[in-house]
Amino acid sequence: MGDERPSAASMGKRELYTLFGALMLTMLLASLDQTIVGTALPTIVGDLDGMGDYTWVVTAYLIATTASTPLYGKLSDLYGRRPVILVAIVIFLTASALAGLSQNMLQLIVFRGLQGLGGGGLISLAFTVVSDVVSPRERGKYQGFFGAVFGISSVAGPVLGGWLSEVDWRWIFYINLPLGLAAMIAVDQVLRRHSFPTRPRRIDYLGAACLVPAVVCLLLAVTWGGNDYAWNSGVIIGLFAVSAILTVVFVVVETRAEEPILPLRMFRQGTFALASVIALVFGVGMFSGIVYIPLFFQMVRGYSPTASGLLMIPMMAGMVLTSVSSGFVISRIGRYKWFLVAGSVVITTGLGLFTQLHVETPLWLSGLYLLVLGIGMGMFMQPLVLAMQNIVRIEDLGAGTSTNNFARSLGGAVGTAVLGAVMTSKLNDELAANLPGALAELTPQEAAGFGKTDLSAVMESPTVVANLPEPVRLVVRQAFTDGLDLVFVVAAAIAAVTIVLTLFLPNLTLRGAKPPMDDDAKACEVRAETAP
Repeated sequence: MGDERPSAASMGKRELYTLFGALMLTMLLASLDQTIVGTALPTIVGDLDGMGDYTWVVTAYLIATTASTPLYGKLSDLYGRRPVILVAIVIFLTASALAGLSQNMLQLIVFRGLQGLGGGGLISLAFTVVSDVVSPRERGKYQGFFGAVFGISSVAGPVLGGWLSEVDWRWIFYINLPLGLAAMIAVDQVLRRHSFPTRPRRIDYLGAACLVPAVVCLLLAVTWGGNDYAWNSGVIIGLFAVSAILTVVFVVVETRAEEPILPLRMFRQGTFALASVIALVFGVGMFSGIVYIPLFFQMVRGYSPTASGLLMIPMMAGMVLTSVSSGFVISRIGRYKWFLVAGSVVITTGLGLFTQLHVETPLWLSGLYLLVLGIGMGMFMQPLVLAMQNIVRIEDLGAGTSTNNFARSLGGAVGTAVLGAVMTSKLNDELAANLPGALAELTPQEAAGFGKTDLSAVMESPTVVANLPEPVRLVVRQAFTDGLDLVFVVAAAIAAVTIVLTLFLPNLTLRGAKPPMDDDAKACEVRAETAP
């Protein structure tokens, strides 16, 4: 059993930067695959003839990623980081190759699910390895760069997906192979020379058998509810019931397991428990809000998916800027609470500003709103990870880090589905109230042409909306505007809850030594200490 803990000091700068570069690359691959497929779906569906199942290309990845995340954290605590992260990369790359070779929608959906099983470990294990090699006090400045990866992928994914779909959609998956192999080789070479804590291998099989289906049933319920089945249908109620029962059984199992997947002792720490709730609420409000911003650009303003991705650049810029800068400041002062409070305030403000978007909103103004949102996200996401890592035992570092990612991902999945139902309901109400009047304004020729239009296609394609007769197009775009307004109101209200929750976090000091100061900083500190 290894009991040494590697540190940044035990690695040369070249090794440290090589490791961090490889970890950032693995994170980029996993986060890109959450967004890159969306813009290419119409091309994929047309090639594989699978319109009825197209949403499952995204859903299968999301469910598998969310369900597998906590398992990776615990396995890395037991077996060490290197073998577990290498297994995750191999699964991800194998599934990427198979997805690119898919000949029908069923194969693609299955391989996307397999991709998610690998992707569930890439993000959480990257943060965990960082926490192994640097102390919490130093961690902020490094994890800030990792947080910037999320901002980059949120923009690069849709743009890259749109471009590759015009070349050959299979390269959306093949592009992972050379990048993933490079990351795998670098991670293997660096971590091979450094030992990580491991413990006797008592895997909690029963806990895994309860947790995974509990998460899958919950996500299926919120995904199918209001779309494939009514919310009060037996299928949806049954899925919620099974998820609840399995969750209760899981908690009971974890209290008795020798090596629980989610050690309940972590939640006895008030800071960790509260931070977990914050991560869940943040996922519901934040990620569900982000999903619908590109929808405004596409359905209301008429931009292509690729162009809507480019219009998200201000958000990426704000996120990268504050993620990196706040990380350095946190490492310097050794505290994180007020970054979380300020970040949640800015996020809530940004989502509230989105309620002011309409057809005539200038692009510079929508870009400014996105910049505000990105600034808030950069200030919030990494300090929350630091808060959870700072409080857990070293032997629970993998499980603790994966808990943050699991809670955030679960919240995002649930929030996206619920807010989707909110928007759909509002959209249908607005169309039912205003569409008949618009149809009455059409000429006989326009009315005949519109009668052949598939209304379900109107809900999914900005091209169809752009080609509608003007009276109908105006009604449809206004209906989307009103529906999205309601989504952003709800998302802002949920985000406001995080303001209250972060205020209750204790203002703890991060563990570890204060980073060394340069000569100018030392001189300033001496002057401050000797000042009358």
